[in-house]
Amino acid sequence: YTAYTPYQPEVSQGRLEALLNFQQVTLDLTGLDMASASLLDEATAAAEAMAMAKRVSKLKNANRFFVASDVHPQTLDVVRTRAETFGFEVIVDDAQKVLDHQDVFGVLLQQVGTTGEIHDYTTLISELKSRKIVVSVAADIMALVLLTAPGKQGADIVFGSAQRFGVPMGYGGPHAAFFAAKDEYKRSMPGRIIGVSKDAAGNTALRMAMQTREQHIRREKANSNICTSQVLLANIASLYAVYHGPVGLKRIANRIHRLTDILAAGLQQKGLKLRHAHYFDTLCVEVADKAGVLARAEAAEINLRSDILNAVGITLDETTTRENVMQLFSVLLGDNHGLDIDTLDKDVAHDSRSIQPAMLRDDEILTHPVFNRYHSETEMMRYMHSLERKDLALNQAMIPLGSCTMKLNAAAEMIPITWPEFAELHPFCPPEQAEGYQQMIAQLADWLVKLTGYDAVCMQPNSGAQGEYAGLLAIRHYHESRN
Repeated sequence: YTAYTPYQPEVSQGRLEALLNFQQVTLDLTGLDMASASLLDEATAAAEAMAMAKRVSKLKNANRFFVASDVHPQTLDVVRTRAETFGFEVIVDDAQKVLDHQDVFGVLLQQVGTTGEIHDYTTLISELKSRKIVVSVAADIMALVLLTAPGKQGADIVFGSAQRFGVPMGYGGPHAAFFAAKDEYKRSMPGRIIGVSKDAAGNTALRMAMQTREQHIRREKANSNICTSQVLLANIASLYAVYHGPVGLKRIANRIHRLTDILAAGLQQKGLKLRHAHYFDTLCVEVADKAGVLARAEAAEINLRSDILNAVGITLDETTTRENVMQLFSVLLGDNHGLDIDTLDKDVAHDSRSIQPAMLRDDEILTHPVFNRYHSETEMMRYMHSLERKDLALNQAMIPLGSCTMKLNAAAEMIPITWPEFAELHPFCPPEQAEGYQQMIAQLADWLVKLTGYDAVCMQPNSGAQGEYAGLLAIRHYHESRN
């Protein structure tokens, strides 16, 4: 798919259906009423949530936005940058202290904190709502398979990254973000929304809905500068959910959590202390000899999170194996730890308390037939081909409205995306583990400098719209520096 925003729905029915499926996944997992067809990434989605909170807020004189202190640091960075341009004050504090602050129009909480702790914010959200404060919650899409939906707890906006649904980390991107909100706020939502309509003959057809919110119509009065979406990545996440279905997704999420329970049980059995009692896939482990642990981890070709005081962070995922867990025991406890996975597995199978009972999901997800039909390779292939046939794409003809950077994705470019050497790199890995990526980025930057005649290039923006925004900020900062 050379995917682009489907301005011409007549020739885009296949990708529109895939995006409609993505929206349904988002609705089921977040427990909200309206979902967009994806945003650029989790951090910019957080900034969009802040802007939307201000748009819908009834507290017109309030100008402060509260961010819980255990939100991901990269999310906080982007929120701060966007807040500066809006003239908002950002307050960062422990979530339970939010009510101590005055003139707050919106709050950003994270259901699973950056160091892994699962939070039950039901009571806090209720108190915030009673004060007319708009509540946004950042959520982990895989954790949501097992955890209660933030929308059911009263959240107004829920967002996060869809990367864990079939998209490699790829040294940080690209990944689609999911974004959902209450129905009453739908006219204030950013990004594309796919809706079901009728064609001239009265047949069911798909199109982009409520376009009057958007930049190509409202210009400078638009809800956001999101003039495209991560269609290709949203389609991958959508098809991942179609292929695995509710049963498969629960199996994957339960396996991740089971391995994390096994790791936690072994470490605690040997006297190590965990910072948090409630977790899904991430442990924050207190260590005495942090430098030694990190050195052993590096020797075992494992990266641990190292920016936590007197502790290390460990996150497991769908690709983690029993052997990896044994390696982690050796890294943290030494080779003679004497632990056995099967014995630990029996223990945690009977007595896992690492997810609070109140936070366990008790409703069905992905009940639509599309998520319960295509679970073999041939069924999936036929479904994807049926979608492809509903689109006019480059495999059939020249295509209209090619995206800024995606007019042609040659096979020679696409094949390396599947190579583990590129696909599996974590965005926060040490620079010496990413020399190949850095070389490619530097080479591309050099080419662009020569082609454009400028002195330097910024590779940060991940869309044309974000590039325009970054450019305007650079101009603004230049003028500020002269005063």
